[in-house]
Amino acid sequence: MEQTKIAQLIDREAIRDCLYRYSRGIDRADEAALRSAYWPDAHDNHGAYCGPAEGFIEFALGVFKTGPRNIHQITNILIEFISSAEAAVESYFTALQRAPDKDGDVRQTLLCGRYCDLFHKREGEWRIAERTVVYDWIEEQIPPAIVEAERFGPRRPIGAPHPDDPVYKLGKRRIPSRHDSSEASKDTAASAEENQGHDNFAMLQRSRRKTAR
Repeated sequence: MEQTKIAQLIDREAIRDCLYRYSRGIDRADEAALRSAYWPDAHDNHGAYCGPAEGFIEFALGVFKTGPRNIHQITNILIEFISSAEAAVESYFTALQRAPDKDGDVRQTLLCGRYCDLFHKREGEWRIAERTVVYDWIEEQIPPAIVEAERFGPRRPIGAPHPDDPVYKLGKRRIPSRHDSSEASKDTAASAEENQGHDNFAMLQRSRRKTAR
């Protein structure tokens, strides 16, 4: 029983981490982080868009190119396990979004709602398999008339897209993620194999020299 509880705590933390990666992916225009939140065959019912998650990701990446300002905050995460490999997850979000509309006019919108997600665990990893975005509040706002440099004044640095945001400069100071660890393991294994090859070659050379003597 205790092992089951511990396993569920670990699973819950992995699901929360996935939701937070999604927020970073959207707000920082971080394609890798955004893609890592969905399974490749995931489905997303996301307001005006409904279809494969890949289509939503491509749409979002297109918006990123316009240099928008996005702020997503996720709270009230309620996780209910359907099985050891499926979970129904409801999480509240508040999103401030600013970007040009189809006519090129800058629009700013405050959105509040909930992500209703079906999470799947595959090969030990939790990601979104199905998402429905439920909207509970929308408020059109007037974008600030002055540029950010003037508005923020001495309050620096200002948040920026990937890879320019200060969070990415943490670099080696941060704790490697599960994805980083797997890549590092591959690199370490390749390096070890290469070093082993050099060692074997050196031993062979030394053996030949002894024989020649």
